[in-house]
Amino acid sequence: MTADVDRERPGARPAEGPGGGPGEQPGERPDRGAGEESGGYELFRDDWGIPHLRAADALALARAQGHATALDRAWQLETERHRVLGTSASHLGAEAVDWDRFVRRARIADTARRCFDRLAPETAAWVTAYADGVNEGLAEGAERAPEFAAVGLAPGHWEPWTPLGVWLSTHILFAGFPTKLWREEVARRLGEDRMTLFATDGPGTAGSNGWLLTGARTATGAPLLAGDPHRFIEDPGVYQQIRLACPEFDVVGLAVPGIPGIAHFGHTGHVAWAITNAMADYQDLYRERLRRTPDGGVEALGPDGWYRAHAHTETIEVAGAAPEPVEVIETDRGPVIIGGDPGAGETISLRYPPRVTGELGFDALPALLRARTVADVDTALDRWVEPVNVVLAADTAGSTLHRVAGHVPVRPYANRLRVVPAEDPAYAWRDGETVPLPRTEVDGPGGIAVMANERGLAAPLGVEFAPPHRARRIRELLGADTDWTPDAQAAVHTDTLLASSRQLLSLLAWAPALGPAADRLRDRLLRWDRHMDADSADATLYARLRTDVVHRLAAHPALKGVTGADDPWRSAAYPALFRPWLAAVPRIGYALESLLTVGLLPYEDRLALVAASAEAVAAAADETPPAPWGELHRLSPWQALPDLAPDGVDAQAIRPGVAGDHDCVLSTSSVPGVTDLFARGPAARYVWDLARREDSRWAVPFGASGVPGSAHHRDQTPLWARGALAPVVTDWNLLHRTTPHRTTHCRTEENPAMTAPTEPAAFATPALRPAVHEQKIEDFGTVRLVPVDPAADAGLLHGWVTEERARFWGMADHTREQVREIYEFVDSLPTHHAYLALRDGVPAALFQTYEPDADPVGECYDVRPGDFGIHLLIAPAEGEGAVKGYTEALLTAFIAYVFSDPAHLRVVVEPDARNEKALARMVRVGFELGPEIKKPEKTARLAFLTRAALGLA
Repeated sequence: MTADVDRERPGARPAEGPGGGPGEQPGERPDRGAGEESGGYELFRDDWGIPHLRAADALALARAQGHATALDRAWQLETERHRVLGTSASHLGAEAVDWDRFVRRARIADTARRCFDRLAPETAAWVTAYADGVNEGLAEGAERAPEFAAVGLAPGHWEPWTPLGVWLSTHILFAGFPTKLWREEVARRLGEDRMTLFATDGPGTAGSNGWLLTGARTATGAPLLAGDPHRFIEDPGVYQQIRLACPEFDVVGLAVPGIPGIAHFGHTGHVAWAITNAMADYQDLYRERLRRTPDGGVEALGPDGWYRAHAHTETIEVAGAAPEPVEVIETDRGPVIIGGDPGAGETISLRYPPRVTGELGFDALPALLRARTVADVDTALDRWVEPVNVVLAADTAGSTLHRVAGHVPVRPYANRLRVVPAEDPAYAWRDGETVPLPRTEVDGPGGIAVMANERGLAAPLGVEFAPPHRARRIRELLGADTDWTPDAQAAVHTDTLLASSRQLLSLLAWAPALGPAADRLRDRLLRWDRHMDADSADATLYARLRTDVVHRLAAHPALKGVTGADDPWRSAAYPALFRPWLAAVPRIGYALESLLTVGLLPYEDRLALVAASAEAVAAAADETPPAPWGELHRLSPWQALPDLAPDGVDAQAIRPGVAGDHDCVLSTSSVPGVTDLFARGPAARYVWDLARREDSRWAVPFGASGVPGSAHHRDQTPLWARGALAPVVTDWNLLHRTTPHRTTHCRTEENPAMTAPTEPAAFATPALRPAVHEQKIEDFGTVRLVPVDPAADAGLLHGWVTEERARFWGMADHTREQVREIYEFVDSLPTHHAYLALRDGVPAALFQTYEPDADPVGECYDVRPGDFGIHLLIAPAEGEGAVKGYTEALLTAFIAYVFSDPAHLRVVVEPDARNEKALARMVRVGFELGPEIKKPEKTARLAFLTRAALGLA
């Protein structure tokens, strides 16, 4: 089956479509007017603010992607660039020093340069175009992002290799090499036979769900591909919904900000692909022996004896503190990341494929964009390096793919488990050799393929995998139907069955000699359906029991060597950056199911431990009944500047309470025994439909924009929290063409002193300003109220207030300058405010508010406490009833804004007494007419709307 994508392609849209003239074909480039001014590309957005980019060729499109990303994600991009360079502490302070020291010692930036130099020339040009686009948009993007001013940071310069550095720094910890440090500590403290006792999905490991349904399982007869990557959730989000279109290709997908193209999750209209972490082990740690030479250099011991190692010193600048020197040492195995001072403790180096081979896999990225078949995707992924992924793909012809992609070196199995001696040649990598990567068939009577980080296809490549529960549950759900649709995938995305609860509940069922309260708790939990639903108090009760069991295990003598005062987390031998991998309580929490099964405690001891926990939890529940799980299980996203996080309602907006838990398909991963909050979860959701791409779906935790105050900063959070998905809009006629942004073609150099930039200019484009209120009105659109900028809006407002239809406004004979002066005066008053009302980003009305007792109208009637006055002028384009119910819809938003402040008890309006239409409209809305009053400029009729009239009292 083939998809109907012709009308989505640039040039194949109707003659009146946005940006194209009659008969435009894909290979043509007509005069695009505003698109040319924006650097040869056009920017459209859907109702969720998601960027859809169209350009004349792939290079122009890469530049456009960089530019648009800089406008939407300037702070995020610069945060990532500084993380690559190890300069975050220069503006974030001492808490960023550990990361800066690590990336400098691991030589991330130098590795990125090496990998860039080995790119194919056409790929290098493509990546360079993206970096150029970022540089062109950063200055404007930084003006919109308050974080720059907050830390006194000026936007810097992106080198062509910077995107490769972002990819490396984002994924350097993906394979979880610090887990080898944990295993070393377990082996040393508990015995070699206990090294893998805690083997399971660890706290530093990212995971994902993904599944493919062949046409035999779908309503259309064409494949469906769906899933959700589980990562640490960041604000702004780690994935960027985007569309990239040029005559060669037209792709929608989830990009990584700072990286050109669409690497992980994409749909070209002909073929779609998705990945999960394969959980492969491809990074090694070596125990090095170093010594200092008389001239201050460093020598390392290798298989052939002592030799000169690379060494140099760098300086980490720290905001608010003294600079910190860091010695960068690299042996023949790799950069030293732990220790390094000869004769002073253990020294460990890191060996990772891109550092060894100079290959990062970026040559695969443009090839993926051009893919039209599963075979094309397969060929492109032969060039993939890091991270190692399991891949699913399907095309419109019904072909499918299920394989592992990446680079896994050939070396002894011991290298996967622990730190190995550098001087022993037995642990060396075999030069030029890689492990064969598994693949399997999807087609068959089942028609289902699942990837969920379990010990499945990639089992020969790793050591620790996620428990099998998510994968089994997804297969169970999908196997129940053969008529699947894109919308129905949400039921899989949001499934909350916690299969890993079985072992604890089984022990609870047989726990001996429980008291009455504990017995009631047991009965309640054994009747629980084991779903971690947001409204379930039983889920909370189970979480309490699990936490208590984790703590009792941590206190058990069998684990004494790695808990309490002996917890490796407390050790000064390792950098603080690795502490999450070395903490015992999270390790116990994640491995609880296996620890309660066999190998650690005798069965009777396990029963007694669970019984004690049941007694304790039951007693606490009598005093403090459990709240619904969603009240405790809230998102706690990572933010580079948490001190700038909002208070009040907006703070709750980025910390929604949701269902799920770490072993559910809805894997909102709390840390059992530590916190019910979660920082890891679905960083995006997607459904790729190979029958009709426009029936595809997607969502992210926050929004398309990283700019605080933007209408699309967090507008997808309610969708994400309830598991809903937004449509993937592919018809250009349904998108909103965006006015070109100013671009800066000069290259801004980094300010070494990190001095604060000058005060940013006001946002010239109303749609880019922070909103004081935003409301989606059914069958009308999204209404946003943004402050009037007197200078920027003078021309717009002058055009409105001087129309004949606005004669009641009293400014018909004013000049543009007079209008500007009036609104500058209004802007100076603390009691009066003027706003533009935007409907789906387009100026639709002028809305003004005032406090009556500070206005002349207050002299004309008895002002009550809580009175709040408003003025409203509808834009000319919608005057005279051009859209039915237009003004009433706007009034709905205005009144909602006014009454969102509990201090406002009554809305006051005073239209011209001759304006019968306005008066009739007010009555229809619910206003009660008052007396006429005489004002110098008019005779007005008062009208009042109370909270009680709207049922809000």
